[in-house]
Amino acid sequence: MLNDILSRLDELYPEMIELRREFHAEPELSYEEVHTPAKIAEYLRNIGIDVRTEVGGRGVVGTLVGGKPGKTVALRADFDALPIQEETGLPFASKHPGKMHACGHDGHTATLLVLAKVLAERKADVEGTIVFIHQFAEELAPGGAIAMINDGCLDGVDRIFGTHLWTPIPKGKVGYSYDRLMAAADKFDINITGFGGHGAMPHQTVDAVIVGSAVSLALQQVVSRNVDPLEPAVVTIASFHAGGAFNVVSEVANLSGTVRTFSKTVQEQIIKRMEDVIKGVCDAYGASYEFHYSKGYPAVINHPEATEWLKQSSESFFDSANVYEVPPVMGGEDFSYYLQKVPGAFFFTGAGNEQEGITYPHHHPKFTIDEESMLIAAKHLGAVALYALAELNAATEAVK
Repeated sequence: MLNDILSRLDELYPEMIELRREFHAEPELSYEEVHTPAKIAEYLRNIGIDVRTEVGGRGVVGTLVGGKPGKTVALRADFDALPIQEETGLPFASKHPGKMHACGHDGHTATLLVLAKVLAERKADVEGTIVFIHQFAEELAPGGAIAMINDGCLDGVDRIFGTHLWTPIPKGKVGYSYDRLMAAADKFDINITGFGGHGAMPHQTVDAVIVGSAVSLALQQVVSRNVDPLEPAVVTIASFHAGGAFNVVSEVANLSGTVRTFSKTVQEQIIKRMEDVIKGVCDAYGASYEFHYSKGYPAVINHPEATEWLKQSSESFFDSANVYEVPPVMGGEDFSYYLQKVPGAFFFTGAGNEQEGITYPHHHPKFTIDEESMLIAAKHLGAVALYALAELNAATEAVK
């Protein structure tokens, strides 16, 4: 059955490209998705899959009940775009100024739709149920995953798998992790208030620029001098806004940034230490402050058994040397919520191609993917879905 599915995916690869380019040209931002979920739902209905819409808000869930009884496996793709002005120059570039698929979600969606079509054609041979989760708002916390879970998208699901088309990895390679893959992604804002005045008389002021600069520098030591060096962590000041006129000492400075961790203990340690540092610096300068910390997506932590199934399921059709374990990255993904509820695995499908100039990082105005990565992703998702069903069903039979 797997060989038939792989061959059929090859045949439908042009359709996958066409779908991806249609989604790419019509991007919709997080929590603003209307036409994209409607198109997804229509496609799934047309191939005979039961569809539920408005799941958690704007999500779409398709359910394929196989011709033979068995367990349930879910596959997930996300479909939101980013508020970025596209600069790729592609003939199918975004038609909407300031909106762009700059992270590969258009490819994720096309991949899962065509895979659903191929599996639906072989419904009679599927031993169990496959759920296709099309998620909105991955890019913007609180994200669509938690809302869809609360609305029942994982009800009855025994395992879940997903992939991210990933340009840091060359096309033709697949990266997995048995444990940590992506970090928790948090956001913070610091508002500092000093005492403004004339630039010629700084001794009469409390300069918010100076205080903010001192806070920014001091926070760089939170990780290096407080966190175990064997625990990955990042504290980044991403923006610093203060001042106006050239001859006015700033009264207010606003800083914002992100914290990335894998350990909840380290996360809480950093939050506390940041507050201590900010307070200490502001007290020393005679300034006041407000510190707002927002926890974002938790870390993506894979389950070893599911990851091993991913690895083993590819051995019959993919060079094992190109399926390899990768170190974790500090980017975030709300697939983490699914993995907190159901065992599963998330993996990277290489989408970069240096020879073709496909090297721009995710969220860059010139970002794009090597489209053949979609075909590779579809094959791996299809293979692991069938493999997982076989393993789960065999385990159930063994217990009887």
